[in-house]
Amino acid sequence: MSHIKRKLDDYAPTDDEDDVSSDLVSVRMRKDQPNAVNSTSNNSLSPPNHPFYPRVSDAQCSTSTHPGSTRSLTRLQFFVRLISDGNSLVLHGSSDDTVQSIHEKIQSITGIPIIEQRLIYRGKQLQSEQTLSECSIQNDAGLQLVGRLRSTKHPQAWQVINEMVSLICRLCKGESTRGQSKNVKSRVMEFLTMTPRNDNEQAAGHLQIFTSSCAPEALVMLYMSPLKDNKDIADEAIRHFINSSKTVLPKSIHSQFAPILLEFCKLLSRAGHEDRLYNLCRSSLGSMVEYIGLGRGSKNGGESSKCLIAVQEIFPFISELAARLSSDLVSTMEYDLTVRQPLSDVKDFTAFLLALRTAIMEEQVGGPIEIPIREGVYNVMCYREETEYLHGIFVDLLEKMEQCLQKMEECLAVKEKVESESLRLGWCQYLAILKELNCISKLYGGAEELFWTKLSCRKDSVCFLIVRYAKRSDDHQWILEHKDVTNFKARRHLAMMILPEVKDEYEELHEMLIDRSQLLAESFEYIAHADLDALRGGLFMEFKNEEATGPGVLREWFFLVCQAIFNPQNALFVACPNDRRRFFPNPGKLSVL
Repeated sequence: MSHIKRKLDDYAPTDDEDDVSSDLVSVRMRKDQPNAVNSTSNNSLSPPNHPFYPRVSDAQCSTSTHPGSTRSLTRLQFFVRLISDGNSLVLHGSSDDTVQSIHEKIQSITGIPIIEQRLIYRGKQLQSEQTLSECSIQNDAGLQLVGRLRSTKHPQAWQVINEMVSLICRLCKGESTRGQSKNVKSRVMEFLTMTPRNDNEQAAGHLQIFTSSCAPEALVMLYMSPLKDNKDIADEAIRHFINSSKTVLPKSIHSQFAPILLEFCKLLSRAGHEDRLYNLCRSSLGSMVEYIGLGRGSKNGGESSKCLIAVQEIFPFISELAARLSSDLVSTMEYDLTVRQPLSDVKDFTAFLLALRTAIMEEQVGGPIEIPIREGVYNVMCYREETEYLHGIFVDLLEKMEQCLQKMEECLAVKEKVESESLRLGWCQYLAILKELNCISKLYGGAEELFWTKLSCRKDSVCFLIVRYAKRSDDHQWILEHKDVTNFKARRHLAMMILPEVKDEYEELHEMLIDRSQLLAESFEYIAHADLDALRGGLFMEFKNEEATGPGVLREWFFLVCQAIFNPQNALFVACPNDRRRFFPNPGKLSVL
């Protein structure tokens, strides 16, 4: 079929549950109280407070006539039958109740979203704004509840995700979890493998199904379950989704996962910012924001449909990470052996901050921004709140860093070895934080001068950080431009970091066994017939009838070969008549060695 019906029985109560075992559920409702629900069962189900499980108890109310109402209303009893399995609902209402209120009652009982419902009576679909009397619904009438037909290019994807959501709903109801871990995970993997690989637009439409079907909400609802088995199933499925999206699919469509990861982050934040799964989603999102275009968002005059993520959606992560870094910096100044290393925090902060700075600079006109921002001065006004708040983050972190550098100098001055070693657990990230503060300072008037002034006052600690923690893979150009904050030792170390790293560990070595009496001839034979790739690797040198090997023997061989090459008797080169230290290739014919 080109269209897929949503399986309404997946939302309906299961037969093996005591509180929903009967086929008929009596519900009493009124137009002025659309959420009023009373079940005839004494053992009412109390599912989690989530869109998939509306709380029936919150909707209970009296069935008496509304005070002050003088209209004579016709009371009706009618049936709503699920076409999938034949189970029916018995509903009570008034003739002037709207069809919309019927949809709301059905959602309260079954959890079926209103957007997924269609009510059929006498072969016609009932419209939401119609009343029961306008639809000619009489006492004991029978209505059919069917799923809304979808017009989509990805019917199989809808089916897979709907099955997964339905399975999760049953798990949340307390059904057996035996074997369900593989079922949830397999559906996630099946959905990913169905993603179009050669068409970004098709891939975006396919991935949109994951969000439209409330799959992130369902998985997080399962993750927040008090049952450990349910939590483990959701944890495995979400991790599999994130990791597989990077390995199974081509890089060209990785950025299309950003909106889904953002949704996961928003939902998982309820578990706390220390939650490992939340941190994984946040880090994965941070690795993508650099490669996608951030939009202004609808509140700033932008069209959110044209951008994957708006600036306002990533700024909460920057605020969160800045607060954590500020707290961590305070911890590094204390003598605490349990101080946490903010490795992932700094990395995520850098990633999100790069995207925000890029967005601000694209709107920035007229030089550095003066704080506070005056009306009409900068085009950056569309990000006014974020720009001013970022300046506050800069001031706070710079103040904390200055205190940390001062504490470092005190420790280094008195050589507190034990305490210093514990403090260094946090020191390793100081340079990365300083680099980000330098980048932020370029946005604001006077901030860059303030930044370098504070660093020049803490020159000793800055130089210690460079020599101790600067890595070859990092970008050090930002600090090389300011020699007043470094000494010779620090600058020499930075210069060495620019040079390529020398490696002497090779998988394969080019071996040579040379007779000293035939040094140049045999060396020439080895080199002439060697593969070029082998010569780019390592050399293993050994002289005949000698046991010595290693770098010393190799160094001696180089020295002897160079002497032989420039020996005038070999006629490979001729000395310059004006300067005997200079040699030229012999232009004459050479005899074979």
